Amino acid sequence: MSHFQLSWVKTRAEALWMKRFHAGAEENQGLVVRDELAHTYGDACRCDSLASSPESPTAFRSDGSSEDGARSTRPNITTWEAGWNVTNAIQGIFVLGLPYALLQSGYMGLLLLVLAALICSYTGKILVSCLYEEDENGHSVRVRHTYEDIATACCKHICPYIGGKVVNAAQVVELLMTCILYLVVSSNLMCHSLFFLPLTPASCSAITFLILVPCMLIRDLRVVSRLSLFCSLAQFLITFIVIGYCLRQSSQWASRRLSAVVVDFDGFQVAVGVIIFSYTSQIYLPTLEECMTDRLDFNSMIDWTHALACVLKTAFSVVAFLTWGEETKEVITDNLPTALRMVVNLCLLAKALLSYPLPFYAAAEILQTGLLKLNSSAEGAERWTLLLRGSLLLLTLIMALYVPHFSLLMGLTGSVTGAAMTLLLPALFHLQLKWTQLDASRRVLDLLILLLGCFCSISGVICSIKGMITAFEDK
Repeated sequence: MSHFQLSWVKTRAEALWMKRFHAGAEENQGLVVRDELAHTYGDACRCDSLASSPESPTAFRSDGSSEDGARSTRPNITTWEAGWNVTNAIQGIFVLGLPYALLQSGYMGLLLLVLAALICSYTGKILVSCLYEEDENGHSVRVRHTYEDIATACCKHICPYIGGKVVNAAQVVELLMTCILYLVVSSNLMCHSLFFLPLTPASCSAITFLILVPCMLIRDLRVVSRLSLFCSLAQFLITFIVIGYCLRQSSQWASRRLSAVVVDFDGFQVAVGVIIFSYTSQIYLPTLEECMTDRLDFNSMIDWTHALACVLKTAFSVVAFLTWGEETKEVITDNLPTALRMVVNLCLLAKALLSYPLPFYAAAEILQTGLLKLNSSAEGAERWTLLLRGSLLLLTLIMALYVPHFSLLMGLTGSVTGAAMTLLLPALFHLQLKWTQLDASRRVLDLLILLLGCFCSISGVICSIKGMITAFEDK
């Protein structure tokens, strides 16, 4: 056999191995042929995925369109609007538990507040980078649209019909649990804030439900972005009210000291979970990045939103702990004087109501396009869409009213889906799709994040099960 024949056999064998046993031969070769992209993802990818990548400033125009003028069919949002949505996600109700988490974790908690911001910012960026591949000219092309598409690309040689569906199911569970949490919190805050009115918990839930009914009609991410803006302003107001009150009590700070050593390991596990999952926004990022007018700004938007969140959360947690020390409650508003607590609770009520549309819209979009495959242009699609959204809204109300120990149930499911969507899957998918493009340090970093995700998931499940056992034993 000639040298040429041997070389040809070797080349074909390597190609067969990469095709059958690795997550896409295209990723390992570092390029994607356009004809293969059109065959795999359909001609639509030529139109709405040839947009500027965060990693390729020269490939496409900065307005998010390709050189031939093609644009995404989704409504576009500005970088600021995308930033408000991310801020809404990472400046959530969890913030109120951060001072108590700092009490449980000591100086390690301060380090975790910074590390969590860096890690979640990083996993968000690598998740979006998995939406892109390079074409034959070395330009980044957006060949995937959703979290499901990334999972499908990674699992296509193992379980091609299951991987994406499992990720979609996990996203829907996580988003619905978040919606139910906001509904429960809104109802409770309404009862406590409007105590002078004869309102029962059930009537508060019904009023909250009626306020949220217009969410069924939201079909544009720009509307969600504006609501997220007001939600973020409410969060900033709460933060500044608490910090302002704490600064007035600064004469007491000299007697407060953080613990250098974590004594309660169970408390530390809870603190880790609270701190890390107060930065989660990964579920929303593929859609937000796709809708951005200028996708080149995505990485910088992620950086400044997480940096701002880190500064505010750290300042909020430290001054609250210095003010109340060992008396810090699990929800910091319980430490406030009665009059100030009522004002803060009203702001929290507004924030919880304004937070609901973002996860609700995301869950409805996933169910509509990912699982049910509803075509917006098909006859009767509007009726089916309204029916789907109305059913989701009613489901969140029923679960908020009738599921016992919902917070513990959310903790259990969130420990699995939250850790997976935020830490495990972004790092795993990035390793699988970009292995040949990563240096040793990036591979080690992704592996460490994988281990952290496993720790958070396992410890969260253990703590949630312990809490459930204790709750049912007390009952």
